[in-house]
Amino acid sequence: MTISLYAASIPVFKQMLNALSDVLNKAEAHAAAKNIDPSVFVQARLAPDMFPLNRQVQIAVDFAKGVSSRLAKIEVPSYPDTETTFAELQALISKVLAHLDSITAAQIDGNEGIEIVTRPGTPKEKRFSGQAYLLTYGLPQFFFHVTTAYAILRHNGVEIGKRDYMGAF
Repeated sequence: MTISLYAASIPVFKQMLNALSDVLNKAEAHAAAKNIDPSVFVQARLAPDMFPLNRQVQIAVDFAKGVSSRLAKIEVPSYPDTETTFAELQALISKVLAHLDSITAAQIDGNEGIEIVTRPGTPKEKRFSGQAYLLTYGLPQFFFHVTTAYAILRHNGVEIGKRDYMGAF
């Protein structure tokens, strides 16, 4: 039995983005309960040379919308990545979830062999089949940034665990 490209992408992105939204809600509630300025969490990072939480979330949603759109052979929505508050990050996640909801299995399945080129015309240009793009590039990048967002909040005392990271499945 084979698994469809759609099944390996859209439901996974949606599960993890919903979980990320829930984790952000817990972080915001934690900040309020402990009388901590929420921007402390939004700007927190694990190491000085890593992106802060807001950028980790922005990159995660960029991968979810970008990978899905490219696999569906539709235009990738462009957002300015200017979010600096929990509310703005939640709105971004909601916007991307709505975009994912607009993509059907018929748009993605069968596109395993399409060519996807990242950073075309640059020294970092890479060429992938649709399947390789999802499995060896898109999903690992997406999970890295979701995991890092989770780790930033956990490191800063937000009471979250594996169940929060995984979300409903």
